[in-house]
Amino acid sequence: MTLREEIRSWLAEHLSGEFSAARGLGGPGREHEGHDIRLAWERRLGEAGWTCLGWPKEYGGREATLEDQVAFHEEYARAAAPARVGHIGEGLIGPTVIDHGTEEQRRRFLPPIRRGEELWCQGYSEPGAGSDLAGVQTRARLQDGEWVITGQKVWTSLAHVADWCFVIARTEPGSQRHRGLSYLLVPMDQPGVEVRPIVQMTGTSEFNEVFFDGARTAAANVLGPPGEGWRVAMATLGYERGASTLGQQIGFQREYAMVVETARRTGAAQDPVLRDRLVQSWLELQIMRLNALRTMTSLSAGEPGPEVSIGKLYWSEWHRRLGELAQAVQGREGLVADGPPYELNDLQRLYLFSRADTIYAGSSEIQRNIIAERTLGLPKG
Repeated sequence: MTLREEIRSWLAEHLSGEFSAARGLGGPGREHEGHDIRLAWERRLGEAGWTCLGWPKEYGGREATLEDQVAFHEEYARAAAPARVGHIGEGLIGPTVIDHGTEEQRRRFLPPIRRGEELWCQGYSEPGAGSDLAGVQTRARLQDGEWVITGQKVWTSLAHVADWCFVIARTEPGSQRHRGLSYLLVPMDQPGVEVRPIVQMTGTSEFNEVFFDGARTAAANVLGPPGEGWRVAMATLGYERGASTLGQQIGFQREYAMVVETARRTGAAQDPVLRDRLVQSWLELQIMRLNALRTMTSLSAGEPGPEVSIGKLYWSEWHRRLGELAQAVQGREGLVADGPPYELNDLQRLYLFSRADTIYAGSSEIQRNIIAERTLGLPKG
């Protein structure tokens, strides 16, 4: 039995009973849905060995090939399994700890991620340092064997449910830009950490502001040498766009099918302009998959290239256009909420939340700069 067949069979058996209600829950713009049951599901996945597939076996993974990881994410999406609550731990901080942490740090932080027992968030962006990450102003100093952290982070996904945060902070007074930054692992449940949810246009709050006012973490909880956090932070960003993108596109296909079905129901499919936009969107979705496969080839060779930025720019702009198309095919009914006080249907939520796609995980403007400078060789702006 191939791994694809194995996961398909396992999901069919276990997305039932107590977890049947978890199907389809969560995801961008819907992270508020069923957190408790999704957390329980995360732990069930861990028990069965379906988390952290690509990790080395010595740290609880399967050392699955990139092809097998893609198969897992595709089958997971096709089964309408709930959105993962541990993806930041598994996909970002976990690989960073494996590659840049000490053995003691690996023993401490990797097992709870694999078992779904500790959730993580990413403390990068700040009010004055979002796309320009080197402008970080959050500061930390060593005092009595601990890092004492003061500053503010913003757009921190899932901080309100996270147990830990990996924080980029300036630890060398007077340092500028990417020098003098450190990569700290900070517990969230402590005095000196305040999380304020940011209410989005969808009415939900998966992004947050996080304020550190004398928050503390052990001196040993620095990943990589103090002052060299920029290099570690860039490594984390490199893990952000891997095999899961193919699973993401299964979700996109499902959303696209919903738009087409709505266009047929409302009669919008008879409009030649909207019909042309539907066809164009389908063609672009196929191109997206081909580019993603090309990106996987580069990643498997250990040489992530410009395809990574091209892919992020492409899917986020496509998804925003799909949201606009979703509103267009609904017609007037798309302008009115389904119920009080602000109950959105799936296509309305797609339209509103997809605006964020072009900002988080690397804004479209920054991706264009990267492509221009590193691929086309144009001068820096």
